[in-house]
Amino acid sequence: MEFICNKNKLHEAIINVSKAVPVKSNIAALEGIKLKLSENKLELIGYDLELGIKTAIDVNSDDSGELVVNARLFSEIIRRMSSDELKITVDEKLNVNILGNNTTYDISAISAAEYPDFPSINSDNSIDVPQHILKNMIEHTNHAVSVNDNKPILTGELFDIEDRIFRMVAIDGFRLAIRTEGIGTDEKVNFVVPSKTLNEISKLLSKGDSSKPSPEDNSQDSSENKEEICHIFTNSKNIIFEISGYYVVSRLLEGEFHNYKASIPSDFKTEVIIKTREFYDSIERCSLLINEKNKCPVRCVFEDGSLRIDCKTSIGKINDSIPAEVNGEAIEIGFNNKFLLDALKACETDKIKIQLMAANKPVRIVPTNGDSFMYLLMPIQLRK
Repeated sequence: MEFICNKNKLHEAIINVSKAVPVKSNIAALEGIKLKLSENKLELIGYDLELGIKTAIDVNSDDSGELVVNARLFSEIIRRMSSDELKITVDEKLNVNILGNNTTYDISAISAAEYPDFPSINSDNSIDVPQHILKNMIEHTNHAVSVNDNKPILTGELFDIEDRIFRMVAIDGFRLAIRTEGIGTDEKVNFVVPSKTLNEISKLLSKGDSSKPSPEDNSQDSSENKEEICHIFTNSKNIIFEISGYYVVSRLLEGEFHNYKASIPSDFKTEVIIKTREFYDSIERCSLLINEKNKCPVRCVFEDGSLRIDCKTSIGKINDSIPAEVNGEAIEIGFNNKFLLDALKACETDKIKIQLMAANKPVRIVPTNGDSFMYLLMPIQLRK
């Protein structure tokens, strides 16, 4: 087979599908990228049996054929070619010739028959989410995903869709993160997507324009909007994300996700309204005194129109104070500095509400208006 293509478009496609290619595998073919030529389209696939990425680029050809090339070698060769236009030829013995200007590479490929089938989902119904919204939801919840394999189901994020509301939920036993958005589907579904998959699709998703309409606004149907939509297809075992010409397939995690709604406190005794940035900056100042060898909770006292913060380790100590609107009983509570910073960083509002029940009860962080996010933190017991 033979085709001519643009170097930059080919290399971009190789880089993106390579995110699903394992560095080492017992199946040699999986360390490669499958190339499938069909006239003027070249399809590229990376797949590690858990995560797969597929895309296609335009090429000049009236030929067809398929093969597997080593992903790392092929990527480095294409990146280093000096010509913007490349001619790639494959003979019957799967010898690959790559030609550009005065540079020629000859490498060996393996048969596409050794490559596993890319999973497919037979469904015409998709869950459609604007790319910038899905990207935002992932980026503002993934900090709370468990990294402990003792409960594999918690190493992913729950997609909980009901009554045209989409909630993305992550929990690790010490904290809970929820992002909520309206969605234009009447389906009631929930499934758990591995964090690894979400991290990879986040890199493919467009940041978009926050001024674009929400998925509930069906009056907007321009081709520009369609290009910014992520189409999601699922069955009982797999999920496929269609993102601007890329298809990302992943296994879903099996098991029962934690009943997160039961973990959310239904009441509170103290509510604090505070500027997000000021609180974040103060905790960052405390964090200068905390490391792996010098662990210590950050002590927060909410009372009398202020938040007093202090921390003491063998490195040193800090006392800080910032204004806060405190409604209810004064309360003293301890936090893990990193967990608190992660939650505050994910808050996109200038001010937040902090809702507290007691020094040993979960703390809820929510926006002052609406319910677009909720972060729940378990406190740390303070020494007197």
